[in-house]
Amino acid sequence: MTSRSASETDEPALTHEARLWRDDGWTARVIKNEDDEGWAVEMIKDGEAEPALVGPWTMGRDKRNPKPLDTSAFNTLVKTASEFRQRQIQQLHWAQHQSLTVHTAAGPITVTLDIVPDEDDPHAVLAAHDADGEPLARVRVGPGFKLKASTANAWIEDDFRRPS
Repeated sequence: MTSRSASETDEPALTHEARLWRDDGWTARVIKNEDDEGWAVEMIKDGEAEPALVGPWTMGRDKRNPKPLDTSAFNTLVKTASEFRQRQIQQLHWAQHQSLTVHTAAGPITVTLDIVPDEDDPHAVLAAHDADGEPLARVRVGPGFKLKASTANAWIEDDFRRPS
């Protein structure tokens, strides 16, 4: 079996240094904390420009330099950064995909709002479905449209005309 360099496999080389640790799709980098005299660690997912997590880092025994990274600390940081990143993705999804059910004389109607964060044409899609999931209406609205029971009821009562 031949070993390939990082450039041949398009994967970053494994690095296990005191202040820089690359492994398992993540990079941990110990940096000077700009807010005080201590140290911080940033966790960057491979392929992403911004850190997924930045947090305080422990001082070493000399009380001047940072504690060196090790396997245990790195694994804990990966777990924490992964969980934090997953929560961010969930929050973004919840913010961009909202849903509520309105009870009408004709039965329950589920109204959804899906925000499309397009740089050139940001907008949202307001849709309604009956209790069986059959589509009732679908209209394009501005990205700032607020989905609330009152706006959903008003849209339904206005025969699903595009809200102004």
